[in-house]
Order: sequence, then C-alpha cells, then structure tokens
Amino acid sequence: MSIREIPLLINGEKIRSKTDTWLDVLNPATQEVVARVPMATIEEVDAAIASAAQAFKTWSKTSITKRMRIMLKFQQLLQERTSDIAELITLEHGKTLPDAEGEVGRALEAVENACSVTRLQMGEMSNNAATGVDVYTLNKPLGVGAGITAFNFPVMLPSFMFPPAIACGNTFVLKPSEQDPSSTMLMAELAIEAGVPAGVLNVVHGGPDVVNRICSHDDVKAVSFIGSTHVGTHVYNLASKHGKRAQSMMGAKNHMVIMPDANKDRAINDLLGSAFGAAGQRCMANPVTILVGEARTWLPEIAERAKSMVIDAGTNRNADLGPVVSPQAKQRIIKLLNSGVEQGANLLVDGRDVVVPGYEKGNFVGPTMFSGVTTDMDIYTQEIFGPALCVLEVETLDEAIAIINANPNGNGTSIFTSSGYVARKYENDIDVGQIGINVPIPVPVAYFSFTGSRASKLGDLGPNGKEVTKFWTQTKSVTARWFEPDHEEGQKVHTTISL
Repeated sequence: MSIREIPLLINGEKIRSKTDTWLDVLNPATQEVVARVPMATIEEVDAAIASAAQAFKTWSKTSITKRMRIMLKFQQLLQERTSDIAELITLEHGKTLPDAEGEVGRALEAVENACSVTRLQMGEMSNNAATGVDVYTLNKPLGVGAGITAFNFPVMLPSFMFPPAIACGNTFVLKPSEQDPSSTMLMAELAIEAGVPAGVLNVVHGGPDVVNRICSHDDVKAVSFIGSTHVGTHVYNLASKHGKRAQSMMGAKNHMVIMPDANKDRAINDLLGSAFGAAGQRCMANPVTILVGEARTWLPEIAERAKSMVIDAGTNRNADLGPVVSPQAKQRIIKLLNSGVEQGANLLVDGRDVVVPGYEKGNFVGPTMFSGVTTDMDIYTQEIFGPALCVLEVETLDEAIAIINANPNGNGTSIFTSSGYVARKYENDIDVGQIGINVPIPVPVAYFSFTGSRASKLGDLGPNGKEVTKFWTQTKSVTARWFEPDHEEGQKVHTTISL
C-alpha cells in the first residue's frame, strides 16, 4: 500500500517537493504511518515567496468587494467539508471527532470575520481639517505575509492568519506543523477552489531551516506565529531583526478560580472539560484550578469525576479525550507528571500508565490530577501540554488573584461564581489578557481580537477582530487641498466620472 505524500502549494499548483528529507505523519492512536511530509528545500521556500511577491502586484489592486466575495465562498466550502476536515484532524492529531468539528467551527468564525474586510479595512476622514483641506487615512496591504502554526489546531490557527491577510490585499506563505498537515492542506485547497488566485496563498512544509528563511527573507513583510514560547520568541526576534512586523502567540499557564458560591455541577464539568479536553493540548486549557474557601471540599468529587472520563481513539464519539500527538509528547508529559510525585504533590488521579484496548501502541495519557501543588513545582511552572490538572487551595479570592498575577503568563483565566461583585472585582484586579466569567476557555468569538498578554504574547496586535486588520495593513495619511484649475476665459472644464 502506497503512503500518501503531502504536496507543497506554490503559485496555485500542488507540487511534489524535490527534497531528500521526508517525515512520517503518524496516527497517534495506532502509530500507523498515514502520510509523508517533505522538508522543503530553501529553493522551494524562495519560489513560494517569489510567487507571492509577484501575485501581490495585482492582488493588492483587486477590489475589496471581490476579495470579500472570495472569502464568502471559502466560508461556504469550509462549512460543506466540515466532516472531511474533522476526520483528517482526528487521524493525524488524535483529538476526538466532536472536538475536531468544534475546531472547524472556530475556524469558520475567523473566516467570517475576514468576510467583514469591507468594513474593517475602511480608513478615516476629516473634511475641512483646515479651510479647504481634507485629511484621510488609507489602510494599505503590506505585501507578502507569512504564518507559522503549531500542531494543536491545524485548521483554526491558519484561519487566524491567511484569510484576514489575503482579504486585506496581502499575499501569503503558510508553514503548518509537519505533525498533522493534511487538514491544513485541504483547507488551502478549498481557498484556491473559492477563487484565491495563483500565488496569493502558498504552503511550504519544513523545520527550523524553513522557518528561519521565512523570517529573514527580504520580500516577507510580516510574520505571524502561534505555538510554543521557545519557538515563538525565536520567530519574533529573528523576524524583528530583519525588519518584519511580527506577532507571536505563545505558551501559557491558565488558572481557573472556583468560588464556593459557584454552580457546583457546572463548574466541575467545565473544569474537567477545559483541563482534559483535546488531551490538554491547547494554550487556552485550564491546567490549574484554585479552590477558594468551602469550594475546597469539592476536591474528592472533582477527582472521582476525572477518573470516570472516557479515554479512547478520537473516532469514538463518546470519548472525552484521545491520544496526545506523538510518542515524544507523551514522554515529555510523563516526565513532568513524575516530577510532581517526586516533588511532593498528592497524586489524586493517575493516568500515566493508561492502556486503551485495541490501541495498545497509542500515545495515550489519562486524566492526571494533583493536589497540594505549590508554585515552585515543575508541574506548576512548566506548560505540561497534556491532560494534567494542578489544584491549589486558598482561603480568599485575594490570595487566588495574587497567585495568578505572580505567574508570568497571561493568556487566559476564568472564575466561577454567582456573585456579580466577585466577578467584577476579578475582571478588574486580574492581570491577564482574556477572562472568562463562568466560561472555562475564554477565547472570544472571532469578531473580537485574541488578547493574550504578558509572557504569552510578543507584539502589540493579536489575531482576529479589529486588531487583525491593523496587523496586516499599514496606514497612509493623506493631507489634500484642491484648487480650481486655471483656464482661458470661456473655456469649459468637463469631468466624466465612471463607476
């Protein structure tokens, strides 16, 4: 049986890479090789960028209405192919089918926001700023943009990047994760089918050499990254060094605070879903909960519910979580979980040795839960990126807020309470960019911007909402004054305006 090869997408054509280096794409539930992905050559990366630079000359002058209509068609195709895309996500990433379908839904929100480009890209005008003088702004595309995405959301993360970038009149080179590229490629192919012209969207695959070339190439004007803190910091620094506009959305250590007046059943359900859903492999997961006051008595029930969660291959729609993405990811997670035991945390739920019948080779880690966690333990200070929950216990809300504000990360946090006063105090006192009130994963709908902060973000502007248009455009300010033209007596000036 032949193994499917992942192509490059350059100048509107799917191309087999000339590289000598191909990586296996594995089904994390079985370790079966489901595809092979090329590590593109530098010449192929250059060809993709050159294609984008050439296409920019015409695409940047294409009417904003036409660009919007292509985005509308793209949105329709994504919606129609949701099941196909979700199956590819599950096949290569491992998340459950309902979770994968939910990811496509969030991607659709981002594309729908890009469909609003006719409004978002509008400039401003002041008529008669001085007598007979008008001042106005134009939001112009930058040129060639680039996006580098992590494995954990192979469809949602690219949707935060290339749809708004090309809707604003830029062209694009996308470097998706090599661990689960097939759903990203299908998404790109649907964009071409929707009418995105040749060269406007290009896709290359690869590792550090490809990333470094993208970040340093003279023709790339802006780089967007979503992934780990280590790589994100490198991307931001390298791109900035070479004069690019850059943004990096990076790692996190999000906290959920549960107050004693919270709706108990809902709070526990949402806690477990946010901590263990997608096997904890999301930067907006809640790997830390702080139980306040009498809510500490809920700890045994939280542990019992965690033990009852269903672990299986993602194709089982009744599963709560599937495998982690790779054997290397599992090894790293287990090492961190072991450190929690070694450093004195109380292991309430142990998922380190879980085996799923029929999938004995899978990268499964079950829900794992610690109490007695202190803020100097590795399981607290490091992003585990697996199905692990650390529980801290305090007497007061002020203590919880102090713990969270002392953590360097600022991606997201949430509080569960029935008190409007407590919720308002929390949203005002907490130093985190995205806050959920009785909402466990506070990623806002895509017509609001993603606003992670502090060590979770480099760059002033985030994806989605109004900020995404600001990131992918540059503002030109025009100050204009017009005079009546000189002409001979009796001569008429005729002006024809065509629409």
